[in-house]
Amino acid sequence: MDQISILAASAMRSSMQSLDLLANNMANASTSGYKGDSEFHTVYTSEAAEADATELPVTLPMIQRRWTDFTQGLLEPTNNPMDFGLSGKGFFVVQGPSGPLYTRNGNFRMSPDGTVVTSDGYPLLGQNGQPVKATDPGQPLQVSFDGSVSQNGQPVAQVHLVDFKESSALSKQGNNYYQNTSGQEPADATEAQIYQGKVEASNVSAAHGAVRLVNVTRQFEMMQKAISIANDMNKEAIEQVAKV
Repeated sequence: MDQISILAASAMRSSMQSLDLLANNMANASTSGYKGDSEFHTVYTSEAAEADATELPVTLPMIQRRWTDFTQGLLEPTNNPMDFGLSGKGFFVVQGPSGPLYTRNGNFRMSPDGTVVTSDGYPLLGQNGQPVKATDPGQPLQVSFDGSVSQNGQPVAQVHLVDFKESSALSKQGNNYYQNTSGQEPADATEAQIYQGKVEASNVSAAHGAVRLVNVTRQFEMMQKAISIANDMNKEAIEQVAKV
C-alpha cells in the first residue's frame, strides 16, 4: 500500500473513533450528571522509522487517549425530594457490586426498608461508610447544602461527597458510574453542595455535537476520496509501465 493510502486509512480510523465518542455523547445529552468524552490527537512514528536516518519518517495520525470533561452541568429543578443536584467539584459515593463507585447522577429513590439507592439499586453511602437510611420509609427526607440528612427534624446521616486531585484516576464503568482505577485516595469534597429537588443536567451540548459530527463525517469522506485518488494513480502508473 502506498503512503497516501496508509495516511488516509489511519486518518479514517481516527475519525471512526471520534464518531463513536460523539455518538455516545449525543445519546447521553439528556442523561442526568453525564460528562462528555473527547480525545487527544497525536501522530505515530515507528521506532524503525525513527532509527532510519536516510529518509524522512512517515507519521500517522491517531488518537492518543480519551479524556472526560468534568465541567459543571446546569441544575434543573424536578420538585422530587429524592433528586439531589450536585454543584461544584465532587461525586456521590455508592456501593457497587465489587466496591465503591462514584457518580454525579443525583436521581435517587428510597427502597422499602428506607435505604437511599440509585436506579440500579446501589446504596448511597454516608460519611461513616454506611448506606444512608431513613428511620421511617414513609416520611420524606430533608437534605441540606452540606449533605446533612434529616427526617422529621432529627439527623439521620451525612452524605459522603468526595473528589479526586487527578480526574484521570477515574474510569467510566457504564450507567454513569466511575471507578477509581489508580492508587489515588479520594478526599472530602469540601466545596460541593447538594440541592434537593434538582438534578445536574448533562454537560454535553447537542448543537455543538451535531456540528462536530458534520465536520468529522466530512473528514472521513475526504480520506475516502484520497484513497480512491491514490488507487487511480497506481492503476494509471501500472498501465503506463505496461505500455512501455
